Amino acid sequence: MKKILHISSSPRTENSSSRKLGQEVVRKITEKYPNSTIQKYDLTKKEIPHLSEDQINSFFINPNQRSSMQNSIIKQSDHAITQLLEADIIVIEAPMYNFTITSTLKAYFDNIARSGVTFRYTGNGYLPEGLLQNKKAYIATSSGGIYSEGELQPHDFATTYTRFFLELIGITVAGVFRSEGQAIIGQEEALQNGINSIIIE
Repeated sequence: MKKILHISSSPRTENSSSRKLGQEVVRKITEKYPNSTIQKYDLTKKEIPHLSEDQINSFFINPNQRSSMQNSIIKQSDHAITQLLEADIIVIEAPMYNFTITSTLKAYFDNIARSGVTFRYTGNGYLPEGLLQNKKAYIATSSGGIYSEGELQPHDFATTYTRFFLELIGITVAGVFRSEGQAIIGQEEALQNGINSIIIE
């Protein structure tokens, strides 16, 4: 039994390939780990705020010294981090929009990247140490072109950034599944290729 956190970020709903692919990833996880619980987190419905100065300042104040207003400002950030802390497996849908992730997913990442909570500076090397250990993630992405190989590969700023960020806060990325080339081979075939590639560790 595993606790699964399933994060969606596509502004599209019924016709979203990343949502369909993400659902298949979750289904295959539950096949491997029966009786798992699933927490759905749809970023198009949660209204995750873009960072403000008040919010950033509140992050760096000792929790025991925050005002009620400051606690309210970071309430959504705290809730998102609590869900991550409770999860064993994260399935994150990161469709490519203009070569990168959606603004809602970026806002989510900005809200969960908190020094001393999800990462810490150690003074050793340039990158901080991730604090969300013993968790794995699967990334489900979609794109019109083919970015896993070929001339467009260097321009995939969606999965490369998503992987980097998750690993930065300590989460192991166990797989990236792609519904790619939709503008070339069609949405249905691209989605089926992505589904066929799913392997759950």
